[in-house]
Amino acid sequence: MNVRDALEADADALASIADAPTDVMRNLVHDRTVRVAEDGSHDPNADISESQYDGSDPEDLLGFISFDAREDTVHVTQLDGTEEACKRLLAEPVRFAKRESMAVEVLISRNTDSIAEAAEEHGFERRGTGPRFDGSPTVRFRMEP
Repeated sequence: MNVRDALEADADALASIADAPTDVMRNLVHDRTVRVAEDGSHDPNADISESQYDGSDPEDLLGFISFDAREDTVHVTQLDGTEEACKRLLAEPVRFAKRESMAVEVLISRNTDSIAEAAEEHGFERRGTGPRFDGSPTVRFRMEP
């Protein structure tokens, strides 16, 4: 599995994973730090051809994470994909936060146990309930510096 920065050309694949409109995902790539996990059969060190910027195949992307930093906390704004991809991707904002001595916070829907388990494996602690999104309750997970 390779992890890389998301490109605008990944918007269709991200939309497929998140079940969201492509335009929303394109804006996400521009507005946040977005990393994607892709099938490990690609060599991340190979010479880059123009075709790699034409868009990724939804079958190749295993998941994505978006996050941004405000004040003293890195906020994970979206995380979706396979269980293994989510575990790997969650390490991205954690690594950034540790370098910057910041806390990390993620809100997880109650019906996504695999993401909650990934958060706990990385050292996040449950900090009560979070806001509701589209009527669904969330749990707040936080990691202090």
